[in-house]
Amino acid sequence: MKKIYIMLLAALTFASCSDDFLEKNPKNTVDPEVNVDDDVAVSMANACYRTLQSSNMYNQRIWTLDIVAGNSVVGAGGGTDGLETIQASNFVTQSDNGMALYMWRSPWVGIGQCNILIKALEGTDLSDIGRRSLGEAYFLRSHYYYVLVRLYGGVPLRLEPYNPSESADIARASKEETYEQIIADCKLAIDMLPAKNELNGTDVGRATKDAALTMLADIYLTLAPSNPEYYSEVVKLCDEVTALGYDLSACSYESNFDATINNGPESIFEVQFSGNTEYDFWGNNPQSSWLSTFMGPRNSDFVAGSYGWNQPTEEMVSQYEEGDLRKDLTIFYEGCPDFDGKTYKSSYSNTGYNVRKFLVAKSISPEYNTNPANFVVYRYADVLLMKAEALNELGQTAQAAAPLNIVRHRAGLANYNSTSQAEMREKIIHERRIELAFEGHRWFDMIRIDNGNYAINFLKSIGKNRVTKERLLFPIPQTEMDANSLMTQNPGY
Repeated sequence: MKKIYIMLLAALTFASCSDDFLEKNPKNTVDPEVNVDDDVAVSMANACYRTLQSSNMYNQRIWTLDIVAGNSVVGAGGGTDGLETIQASNFVTQSDNGMALYMWRSPWVGIGQCNILIKALEGTDLSDIGRRSLGEAYFLRSHYYYVLVRLYGGVPLRLEPYNPSESADIARASKEETYEQIIADCKLAIDMLPAKNELNGTDVGRATKDAALTMLADIYLTLAPSNPEYYSEVVKLCDEVTALGYDLSACSYESNFDATINNGPESIFEVQFSGNTEYDFWGNNPQSSWLSTFMGPRNSDFVAGSYGWNQPTEEMVSQYEEGDLRKDLTIFYEGCPDFDGKTYKSSYSNTGYNVRKFLVAKSISPEYNTNPANFVVYRYADVLLMKAEALNELGQTAQAAAPLNIVRHRAGLANYNSTSQAEMREKIIHERRIELAFEGHRWFDMIRIDNGNYAINFLKSIGKNRVTKERLLFPIPQTEMDANSLMTQNPGY
């Protein structure tokens, strides 16, 4: 591999569970001129993952999008606590909104790290490790841009490492151009990455072919309302994932959120956490998950922290069918099964409900900053529901029932069959809402279905009357507008 002059590369590795790949030989810097051998390539790849752990991404902001989607309310401590999220959920956000700023910032850090690695390895003779590392960089750059484009629309395409001698001003690409880059990177990742079942124990948790196939299916499903030919591609990609050895009947729902398991048999891609207290819990790259700490019922002492965020609404809880096994695993409600020997009271929440599925008992996470539970980004049930949706949109409604009912069967529910495409569509949307509740999918599902019209209709049905089509995108933060003379604001802000 070639030598490369690296302008800036900080904190190349980050921690995860016990002795796995992300905590080996941590390095904070790389010499300005370095031979990019396998060890350096792995360290540079590890740096590309760090942004995923940020509170501005999967440790808070992605799951708080469920609040914007109407599944839940903030439930914070009052005053200005959570005000930026409350504004976003009421669709009165302006360009100085903190949530819009925080979600904008972090992906660019990850993209910058990916660009450094891609520049270092592209066009070189790659070892197996080098090829895998390059594939990880393509996957993660694709993923960071995929988060940005759904939140903000077309964004600047920064595909080279930052050069301080050049202007930082760059115009926005169109949404279509942004997606072209996202798809190109994702396809390269598919070609370069090993399958999950090919990783050894120390590498489990890295991006894989499975994850790249799943993300490409997700991307195509997002674009399919305007590009119906993509529905067939979604089905093919989902079948490719299944062929890699996934079987939902062998996976328990609750194991996806068990901090003692992590990267389990249903998991396709997770953000890794270790609970390591040597890292700042409130920093940009904490090694402890925030979810249990933030979602534990306030004043309950159920878990370490118990800040009471993300309280489900009555409307959301009412969507559970009678006998759905997922309800007691996902939601706290008056009369629900005890948690770790403690009885839930509706007075713990402003709505009478709290999220249960991410909570970690004190025997595992004794302090607010010790939670080792990973955050699941993609899992196999999602793949089955994507396939069901794509089949139904292709007019194959009877066939769509098969993957849908695999998910329903695990939840203890009867098979659902219908010859009506419209009825099947509603059932699949419902199933995604329940199966993936509070995992950060609901908002992105709402804004993609029927080109955002589903989101408008649903949000107005629950009293969110300020929502408009323009407000389905967040504003470009004012700080970015001020720093980049070529940046333009989204309409309506």
